[in-house]
Amino acid sequence: MKLFEKRYHPPGTGPGTLQVAEKIPEDAYRIGLIDYTADSFQENEDATAEQCKASLTLETRTWVHVQGSITPGTLTRLGELFTLHALSLEDVLNVGQRPKVDVHEDHLFVVLSLPFVNDTEIGISQVSLFLGEDYLITFCSGEHDPFEPLRKRLRKQQGKLRTLQVDYLMYTAFDVVIDEAYPILEMIGNRIESLEDAVLSQPDKAALNMIHVTKRELLLLRRVLWPHREVINTVLRDDEKWIADSTKIYLRDCYDHVVQIMDLVDNYREMASGLLEVYLSSVSNRLNDVMRVLTIFATIFIPLSFLVGVYGMNFSNEASPWAMPELQWYYGYPLLWILMLAVVATMLYLFKRNNWF
Repeated sequence: MKLFEKRYHPPGTGPGTLQVAEKIPEDAYRIGLIDYTADSFQENEDATAEQCKASLTLETRTWVHVQGSITPGTLTRLGELFTLHALSLEDVLNVGQRPKVDVHEDHLFVVLSLPFVNDTEIGISQVSLFLGEDYLITFCSGEHDPFEPLRKRLRKQQGKLRTLQVDYLMYTAFDVVIDEAYPILEMIGNRIESLEDAVLSQPDKAALNMIHVTKRELLLLRRVLWPHREVINTVLRDDEKWIADSTKIYLRDCYDHVVQIMDLVDNYREMASGLLEVYLSSVSNRLNDVMRVLTIFATIFIPLSFLVGVYGMNFSNEASPWAMPELQWYYGYPLLWILMLAVVATMLYLFKRNNWF
Protein backbone atom coordinates (compact mmCIF):
# COMPACT_ATOMS: atom_id res chain seq x y z
CA MET A 1 0.00 0.00 0.00
CA LYS A 2 1.57 3.24 -1.18
CA LEU A 3 0.44 6.54 0.27
CA PHE A 4 1.13 10.03 -1.03
CA GLU A 5 4.74 10.79 -1.78
CA LYS A 6 4.37 13.80 0.47
CA ARG A 7 6.48 16.89 -0.01
CA TYR A 8 6.58 19.64 2.56
CA HIS A 9 8.27 23.00 2.61
CA PRO A 10 10.86 23.40 5.38
CA PRO A 11 9.51 24.41 8.80
CA GLY A 12 9.44 28.14 9.47
CA THR A 13 8.71 29.26 5.90
CA GLY A 14 5.93 31.77 5.37
CA PRO A 15 2.48 30.92 3.98
CA GLY A 16 2.36 30.64 0.23
CA THR A 17 6.10 29.95 -0.05
CA LEU A 18 6.77 27.59 -2.95
CA GLN A 19 9.69 25.70 -1.50
CA VAL A 20 10.26 22.03 -0.76
CA ALA A 21 12.84 20.26 1.36
CA GLU A 22 14.21 18.12 -1.51
CA LYS A 23 15.16 19.15 -5.04
CA ILE A 24 12.77 18.13 -7.84
CA PRO A 25 14.43 17.31 -11.19
CA GLU A 26 13.37 19.32 -14.22
CA ASP A 27 12.26 16.21 -16.14
CA ALA A 28 9.93 15.01 -13.36
CA TYR A 29 6.89 16.66 -14.97
CA ARG A 30 5.28 17.32 -18.34
CA ILE A 31 2.92 20.12 -19.36
CA GLY A 32 0.17 19.35 -21.86
CA LEU A 33 -1.73 22.19 -23.54
CA ILE A 34 -5.04 21.89 -25.40
CA ASP A 35 -6.96 24.74 -27.07
CA TYR A 36 -10.36 23.78 -28.41
CA THR A 37 -13.69 25.00 -29.62
CA ALA A 38 -16.61 23.21 -31.20
CA ASP A 39 -14.86 23.42 -34.62
CA SER A 40 -11.13 23.49 -33.78
CA PHE A 41 -8.61 21.54 -31.74
CA GLN A 42 -4.93 22.22 -31.06
CA GLU A 43 -2.72 20.13 -28.79
CA ASN A 44 0.84 20.58 -27.53
CA GLU A 45 2.01 17.58 -25.50
CA ASP A 46 5.17 19.27 -24.22
CA ALA A 47 4.37 22.94 -23.69
CA THR A 48 5.99 25.71 -21.66
CA ALA A 49 4.39 28.11 -19.20
CA GLU A 50 4.65 30.98 -21.70
CA GLN A 51 2.88 28.97 -24.39
CA CYS A 52 0.06 28.27 -21.95
CA LYS A 53 -0.31 31.98 -21.26
CA ALA A 54 -0.30 32.82 -24.96
CA SER A 55 -3.26 30.53 -25.53
CA LEU A 56 -5.41 32.76 -23.32
CA THR A 57 -5.32 35.45 -26.01
CA LEU A 58 -7.08 33.07 -28.39
CA GLU A 59 -10.84 32.79 -28.59
CA THR A 60 -10.73 29.20 -27.44
CA ARG A 61 -11.16 27.17 -24.27
CA THR A 62 -7.86 26.14 -22.75
CA TRP A 63 -6.90 23.05 -20.79
CA VAL A 64 -3.46 22.89 -19.20
CA HIS A 65 -2.50 19.60 -17.59
CA VAL A 66 0.70 19.12 -15.58
CA GLN A 67 1.61 15.49 -14.96
CA GLY A 68 4.25 14.62 -12.37
CA SER A 69 6.16 16.58 -9.74
CA ILE A 70 6.34 20.17 -10.92
CA THR A 71 9.27 22.31 -9.81
CA PRO A 72 8.65 25.37 -7.63
CA GLY A 73 10.04 27.67 -10.33
CA THR A 74 7.69 26.46 -13.05
CA LEU A 75 4.74 26.47 -10.67
CA THR A 76 5.53 30.04 -9.63
CA ARG A 77 5.66 31.07 -13.29
CA LEU A 78 2.28 29.46 -14.03
CA GLY A 79 0.82 31.12 -10.96
CA GLU A 80 2.00 34.54 -12.11
CA LEU A 81 0.73 34.07 -15.66
CA PHE A 82 -2.73 32.88 -14.57
CA THR A 83 -2.88 34.97 -11.35
CA LEU A 84 -3.37 31.91 -9.17
CA HIS A 85 -3.46 32.31 -5.40
CA ALA A 86 -0.18 31.60 -3.62
CA LEU A 87 -1.78 29.43 -0.92
CA SER A 88 -3.41 27.25 -3.56
CA LEU A 89 -0.08 26.89 -5.37
CA GLU A 90 1.47 25.82 -2.08
CA ASP A 91 -1.16 23.07 -1.79
CA VAL A 92 -0.33 21.94 -5.33
CA LEU A 93 3.38 21.71 -4.58
CA ASN A 94 3.07 20.03 -1.18
CA VAL A 95 0.92 17.02 -2.07
CA GLY A 96 -1.04 14.96 0.41
CA GLN A 97 -3.71 17.59 0.99
CA ARG A 98 -7.21 16.68 2.08
CA PRO A 99 -9.79 17.09 -0.74
CA LYS A 100 -11.29 20.58 -0.52
CA VAL A 101 -12.67 23.58 -2.41
CA ASP A 102 -11.31 27.13 -2.22
CA VAL A 103 -13.13 30.01 -3.92
CA HIS A 104 -11.02 32.95 -5.06
CA GLU A 105 -11.98 36.12 -6.86
CA ASP A 106 -10.92 35.05 -10.34
CA HIS A 107 -10.73 31.27 -10.10
CA LEU A 108 -11.96 28.18 -8.28
CA PHE A 109 -9.45 25.77 -6.69
CA VAL A 110 -10.25 22.11 -5.98
CA VAL A 111 -8.15 19.28 -4.55
CA LEU A 112 -9.12 15.64 -5.16
CA SER A 113 -7.54 12.30 -4.25
CA LEU A 114 -6.91 9.83 -7.08
CA PRO A 115 -6.55 6.12 -6.18
CA PHE A 116 -4.63 3.87 -8.55
CA VAL A 117 -3.15 0.38 -8.64
CA ASN A 118 0.51 -0.26 -9.39
CA ASP A 119 0.72 -4.04 -9.96
CA THR A 120 -1.19 -5.15 -6.85
CA GLU A 121 -0.31 -2.14 -4.69
CA ILE A 122 -2.80 0.67 -4.11
CA GLY A 123 -1.46 4.21 -4.25
CA ILE A 124 -2.94 7.70 -3.96
CA SER A 125 -2.12 10.70 -6.13
CA GLN A 126 -3.28 14.28 -5.64
CA VAL A 127 -5.26 16.00 -8.38
CA SER A 128 -5.46 19.80 -8.17
CA LEU A 129 -7.74 21.85 -10.43
CA PHE A 130 -7.96 25.58 -11.16
CA LEU A 131 -11.10 26.69 -12.97
CA GLY A 132 -11.12 30.11 -14.56
CA GLU A 133 -13.36 31.89 -17.03
CA ASP A 134 -12.04 30.14 -20.14
CA TYR A 135 -9.39 27.81 -18.81
CA LEU A 136 -8.89 24.73 -16.69
CA ILE A 137 -5.51 23.89 -15.17
CA THR A 138 -5.03 20.42 -13.69
CA PHE A 139 -2.09 19.02 -11.76
CA CYS A 140 -1.65 15.32 -11.07
CA SER A 141 1.21 14.08 -8.91
CA GLY A 142 2.85 10.73 -9.60
CA GLU A 143 3.24 8.80 -12.84
CA HIS A 144 -0.37 7.65 -13.33
CA ASP A 145 -2.18 9.95 -15.78
CA PRO A 146 -5.96 9.46 -15.54
CA PHE A 147 -6.97 12.02 -18.16
CA GLU A 148 -5.87 10.38 -21.41
CA PRO A 149 -9.45 9.20 -22.13
CA LEU A 150 -10.61 12.84 -21.92
CA ARG A 151 -7.96 13.92 -24.41
CA LYS A 152 -9.09 11.18 -26.80
CA ARG A 153 -12.68 12.38 -26.53
CA LEU A 154 -11.59 15.94 -27.29
CA ARG A 155 -9.52 14.82 -30.28
CA LYS A 156 -12.38 12.76 -31.75
CA GLN A 157 -15.02 15.35 -30.81
CA GLN A 158 -17.02 12.78 -28.86
CA GLY A 159 -19.86 13.87 -26.61
CA LYS A 160 -20.39 17.43 -25.42
CA LEU A 161 -16.83 18.32 -24.38
CA ARG A 162 -16.02 20.46 -27.40
CA THR A 163 -19.34 22.32 -27.41
CA LEU A 164 -19.73 23.21 -23.72
CA GLN A 165 -17.73 25.50 -21.44
CA VAL A 166 -14.73 24.55 -19.34
CA ASP A 167 -16.88 23.90 -16.26
CA TYR A 168 -18.18 20.81 -18.09
CA LEU A 169 -14.58 19.78 -18.71
CA MET A 170 -14.00 20.15 -14.99
CA TYR A 171 -17.00 17.90 -14.32
CA THR A 172 -15.53 15.21 -16.60
CA ALA A 173 -12.26 15.46 -14.68
CA PHE A 174 -14.22 14.99 -11.45
CA ASP A 175 -15.97 11.99 -12.95
CA VAL A 176 -12.72 10.36 -14.07
CA VAL A 177 -11.04 10.80 -10.68
CA ILE A 178 -14.04 9.48 -8.74
CA ASP A 179 -14.67 6.50 -11.03
CA GLU A 180 -11.04 5.37 -10.71
CA ALA A 181 -12.13 3.81 -7.40
CA TYR A 182 -14.47 1.29 -9.06
CA PRO A 183 -11.85 -1.06 -10.58
CA ILE A 184 -9.88 -0.91 -7.33
CA LEU A 185 -12.93 -1.91 -5.31
CA GLU A 186 -13.67 -4.67 -7.83
CA MET A 187 -10.13 -5.99 -7.27
CA ILE A 188 -10.62 -5.87 -3.50
CA GLY A 189 -14.00 -7.60 -3.81
CA ASN A 190 -12.46 -10.47 -5.80
CA ARG A 191 -9.69 -10.70 -3.21
CA ILE A 192 -12.23 -10.92 -0.38
CA GLU A 193 -14.03 -13.76 -2.19
CA SER A 194 -10.75 -15.65 -2.50
CA LEU A 195 -9.95 -15.00 1.15
CA GLU A 196 -13.34 -16.39 2.18
CA ASP A 197 -12.46 -19.72 0.56
CA ALA A 198 -8.94 -19.63 1.99
CA VAL A 199 -9.89 -18.98 5.60
CA LEU A 200 -12.45 -21.79 5.53
CA SER A 201 -10.25 -24.40 3.85
CA GLN A 202 -6.68 -23.41 4.78
CA PRO A 203 -6.50 -20.61 7.38
CA ASP A 204 -2.75 -19.93 7.30
CA LYS A 205 -0.64 -16.88 8.11
CA ALA A 206 -0.61 -15.73 4.47
CA ALA A 207 -4.41 -15.40 4.53
CA LEU A 208 -4.22 -13.53 7.84
CA ASN A 209 -1.63 -11.09 6.46
CA MET A 210 -3.76 -10.48 3.36
CA ILE A 211 -6.81 -9.76 5.53
CA HIS A 212 -4.85 -7.12 7.46
CA VAL A 213 -3.53 -5.61 4.20
CA THR A 214 -7.07 -5.44 2.81
CA LYS A 215 -8.37 -3.74 5.95
CA ARG A 216 -5.59 -1.14 5.80
CA GLU A 217 -6.27 -0.46 2.11
CA LEU A 218 -9.99 -0.01 2.74
CA LEU A 219 -9.24 2.31 5.63
CA LEU A 220 -6.96 4.36 3.37
CA LEU A 221 -9.60 4.53 0.62
CA ARG A 222 -12.26 5.63 3.06
CA ARG A 223 -10.02 8.33 4.49
CA VAL A 224 -9.08 9.86 1.13
CA LEU A 225 -12.39 9.36 -0.72
CA TRP A 226 -14.87 10.38 1.96
CA PRO A 227 -14.08 14.15 1.66
CA HIS A 228 -15.12 14.04 -2.01
CA ARG A 229 -18.73 14.18 -0.83
CA GLU A 230 -18.01 17.43 0.96
CA VAL A 231 -16.20 18.81 -2.09
CA ILE A 232 -19.08 18.14 -4.48
CA ASN A 233 -21.63 19.29 -1.93
CA THR A 234 -19.80 22.59 -1.58
CA VAL A 235 -19.77 23.14 -5.35
CA LEU A 236 -23.45 22.21 -5.64
CA ARG A 237 -24.62 24.17 -2.62
CA ASP A 238 -22.83 27.43 -3.29
CA ASP A 239 -24.05 29.65 -6.10
CA GLU A 240 -20.66 29.88 -7.81
CA LYS A 241 -20.27 31.84 -10.99
CA TRP A 242 -17.79 29.27 -12.23
CA ILE A 243 -20.24 26.34 -12.38
CA ALA A 244 -23.33 26.63 -14.59
CA ASP A 245 -26.63 25.15 -13.41
CA SER A 246 -26.61 22.79 -16.39
CA THR A 247 -23.27 21.38 -15.21
CA LYS A 248 -24.42 20.96 -11.61
CA ILE A 249 -26.86 18.33 -12.83
CA TYR A 250 -23.89 16.22 -13.93
CA LEU A 251 -22.06 16.92 -10.68
CA ARG A 252 -25.01 15.41 -8.81
CA ASP A 253 -24.31 12.22 -10.71
CA CYS A 254 -20.72 12.39 -9.43
CA TYR A 255 -22.11 12.76 -5.93
CA ASP A 256 -24.17 9.61 -6.43
CA HIS A 257 -21.03 7.77 -7.53
CA VAL A 258 -19.21 8.89 -4.40
CA VAL A 259 -22.07 7.62 -2.25
CA GLN A 260 -22.00 4.26 -4.05
CA ILE A 261 -18.24 4.02 -3.63
CA MET A 262 -18.42 4.79 0.08
CA ASP A 263 -21.16 2.18 0.51
CA LEU A 264 -18.92 -0.39 -1.18
CA VAL A 265 -15.96 0.61 0.96
CA ASP A 266 -17.99 0.31 4.16
CA ASN A 267 -19.45 -3.05 3.07
CA TYR A 268 -16.02 -4.42 2.20
CA ARG A 269 -14.65 -3.20 5.53
CA GLU A 270 -17.38 -5.11 7.35
CA MET A 271 -16.67 -8.19 5.22
CA ALA A 272 -12.94 -7.93 5.95
CA SER A 273 -13.64 -7.66 9.67
CA GLY A 274 -15.94 -10.67 9.37
CA LEU A 275 -13.18 -12.56 7.56
CA LEU A 276 -10.89 -11.95 10.52
CA GLU A 277 -13.50 -13.42 12.85
CA VAL A 278 -13.98 -16.38 10.49
CA TYR A 279 -10.22 -16.90 10.41
CA LEU A 280 -9.98 -16.94 14.19
CA SER A 281 -12.96 -19.29 14.37
CA SER A 282 -11.43 -21.64 11.76
CA VAL A 283 -8.12 -21.70 13.59
CA SER A 284 -9.94 -22.40 16.86
CA ASN A 285 -11.93 -25.22 15.24
CA ARG A 286 -8.79 -26.78 13.81
CA LEU A 287 -7.17 -26.57 17.23
CA ASN A 288 -10.25 -28.20 18.74
CA ASP A 289 -10.03 -31.01 16.18
CA VAL A 290 -6.38 -31.60 17.04
CA MET A 291 -7.10 -31.51 20.75
CA ARG A 292 -10.01 -33.95 20.28
CA VAL A 293 -7.77 -36.48 18.56
CA LEU A 294 -5.10 -36.10 21.22
CA THR A 295 -7.71 -36.43 23.96
CA ILE A 296 -9.06 -39.64 22.39
CA PHE A 297 -5.60 -41.18 22.26
CA ALA A 298 -4.87 -40.09 25.83
CA THR A 299 -8.22 -41.46 27.03
CA ILE A 300 -7.61 -44.80 25.32
CA PHE A 301 -4.22 -45.19 26.92
CA ILE A 302 -5.40 -44.32 30.45
CA PRO A 303 -6.92 -47.80 31.20
CA LEU A 304 -4.09 -49.50 29.35
CA SER A 305 -1.57 -47.63 31.45
CA PHE A 306 -3.51 -48.67 34.54
CA LEU A 307 -3.40 -52.35 33.57
CA VAL A 308 0.28 -52.47 32.70
CA GLY A 309 1.00 -50.40 35.81
CA VAL A 310 -0.79 -52.90 38.01
CA TYR A 311 1.00 -55.87 36.52
CA GLY A 312 4.26 -54.07 36.65
CA MET A 313 4.29 -54.01 40.46
CA ASN A 314 7.03 -56.12 42.03
CA PHE A 315 5.10 -58.21 44.58
CA SER A 316 6.29 -61.81 44.81
CA ASN A 317 3.57 -64.44 44.76
CA GLU A 318 5.92 -66.77 46.61
CA ALA A 319 5.42 -64.70 49.79
CA SER A 320 1.61 -64.58 49.49
CA PRO A 321 -0.94 -66.35 47.26
CA TRP A 322 -2.72 -62.98 46.86
CA ALA A 323 0.32 -61.26 45.27
CA MET A 324 -0.74 -61.33 41.62
CA PRO A 325 -1.80 -64.94 41.17
CA GLU A 326 -2.31 -64.16 37.47
CA LEU A 327 1.45 -64.27 37.06
CA GLN A 328 1.25 -68.02 37.50
CA TRP A 329 -1.43 -68.53 34.86
CA TYR A 330 -0.34 -70.32 31.71
CA TYR A 331 -2.35 -67.93 29.46
CA GLY A 332 -2.04 -64.85 31.70
CA TYR A 333 -0.02 -62.74 29.24
CA PRO A 334 -2.22 -63.28 26.14
CA LEU A 335 -5.35 -62.85 28.28
CA LEU A 336 -4.05 -59.45 29.38
CA TRP A 337 -3.55 -58.45 25.72
CA ILE A 338 -7.04 -59.62 24.89
CA LEU A 339 -8.40 -57.56 27.77
CA MET A 340 -6.52 -54.44 26.66
CA LEU A 341 -7.66 -54.79 23.03
CA ALA A 342 -11.24 -55.28 24.21
CA VAL A 343 -11.00 -52.10 26.26
CA VAL A 344 -9.68 -50.16 23.22
CA ALA A 345 -12.40 -51.54 20.93
CA THR A 346 -15.13 -50.73 23.44
CA MET A 347 -13.91 -47.13 23.91
CA LEU A 348 -13.64 -46.53 20.15
CA TYR A 349 -17.17 -47.86 19.69
CA LEU A 350 -18.49 -45.53 22.39
CA PHE A 351 -16.62 -42.52 20.93
CA LYS A 352 -17.99 -43.22 17.48
CA ARG A 353 -21.53 -43.78 18.81
CA ASN A 354 -21.43 -40.35 20.51
CA ASN A 355 -19.91 -38.64 17.41
CA TRP A 356 -16.79 -37.60 19.27
CA PHE A 357 -14.69 -38.17 16.16
